[in-house]
Amino acid sequence: MFHVGGARSALYNWAVARQSGGRFVLRIEDTDAARNKPEWIDGIISALAAIGIHDEDPAFEGPYFQSHNAGRHREAAEGLFAAGRAYYCDCTREQLKERTGSEHLGYDGFCRERGLGYAAGRALRFRTPDEGETVVADLVRGEPAFPNSAIEDFVIARGDGSPVFLLANVVDDLDEGITQVIRGEEHLSNTPKQQLLWEALGAGPPVWAHLPVIVNEKRQKLSKRRDKVALEDYLGEGFLPEALVNYLMLLGWGPGGDREIMPYEELERLFRIEDVNTAPAFFDVKKLTAFNGEYLRALAPAQFAAACVPWLVAPYAPWRPEAFDKDVFEAAAPLARTRLTRLSEITGYVDFLFLDEPVDDEVSWHKAMKEGAADILTDVRAGLAAVTGWTAEELKGVLLAVGEQHGLKLGKAQAPVRVAVTGRTVGLPLFESLELLGRERVLARLDTAIRRLAGRGAPG
Repeated sequence: MFHVGGARSALYNWAVARQSGGRFVLRIEDTDAARNKPEWIDGIISALAAIGIHDEDPAFEGPYFQSHNAGRHREAAEGLFAAGRAYYCDCTREQLKERTGSEHLGYDGFCRERGLGYAAGRALRFRTPDEGETVVADLVRGEPAFPNSAIEDFVIARGDGSPVFLLANVVDDLDEGITQVIRGEEHLSNTPKQQLLWEALGAGPPVWAHLPVIVNEKRQKLSKRRDKVALEDYLGEGFLPEALVNYLMLLGWGPGGDREIMPYEELERLFRIEDVNTAPAFFDVKKLTAFNGEYLRALAPAQFAAACVPWLVAPYAPWRPEAFDKDVFEAAAPLARTRLTRLSEITGYVDFLFLDEPVDDEVSWHKAMKEGAADILTDVRAGLAAVTGWTAEELKGVLLAVGEQHGLKLGKAQAPVRVAVTGRTVGLPLFESLELLGRERVLARLDTAIRRLAGRGAPG
């Protein structure tokens, strides 16, 4: 699944590439067979397309597959060995622990001068300089310096000869002409190693930009083990792609001023990678939800109705397919548009229109059906049966009259009617709902509620 942190990084890369007339390169790093399935690759590509990054744009390039460049990776590894920039090592983890007293101290350079050649089981290690420091030019973090003496002689090819990701990424970056790398700060510790590899391969490193970590409400790094992090999950709940893009762009960066809701085109124009913060970015689901509500309310009625369609069919819709009435839904959609914060909520607002009976929500029933509810429903039923038309205004007039008769304000008078007809205490405007449901079904549901109250008594 596509992590929201990866989506944020992708959007920042996309903005910089398009601003500069450059290329956004999608590379599938598929050298680990256990983590490589075609459907996962398709998922990455479709998730990128959902947030506006797609191969139809001239700025998009790829996807490239790292596994297709395995020959060049091996060639680079062999070249570094031939140039004396790497050496073979046959040390085991147990031997290292025995020499150093710990397996966490890093490699001690034991095989540096042993002159070992290639043999099965021997790893190839990069010979890190003993002196000086590696300075990383980072557009977000300035110029952090890493003493070379603190960087161990790291493995660049495994015992079976296959290069590790550090070397493979550098070779691929070189071959694909990468000039700028924008990624999460968890990769910063790898950067001096990769920069040393760039220089050893005779090239200048790219410009780096390491983005702030994204944290949850407890200020813990957002983790797929405990947090909802997949972009697909948010899309599946009915968050609009435009709202997600807007919110993700603001995780670590802001355009200045108080305005936050704005289209991607404007965000792209204003975005500057140099202005990204270094402080952790809080992924606030409540704020994202508020963003989504704003975007939903901004949709034209027809756009909103069309966006709801996936949630009006199985497996989301609880009604029989033949019970759905497109015209009725399109009439109800404008009433729902101002109330939803995510599209998946639509079924709970309109299900009463298409179910044979309203949902049986015990909490709502006990809340609304207080003492006297049966009398109110009986009087409302009589009033509704007598109206000549069936408009929301006429129906409201009946409820006002019954409420006045019982000494109740409109809100109190309509509470049992709403639950009897829709099954819930909250929902769409009641009188418009009654109008859409129709006289026959409204009266039938009132009759059912009255019988239920007569049989069981009003809940206390």
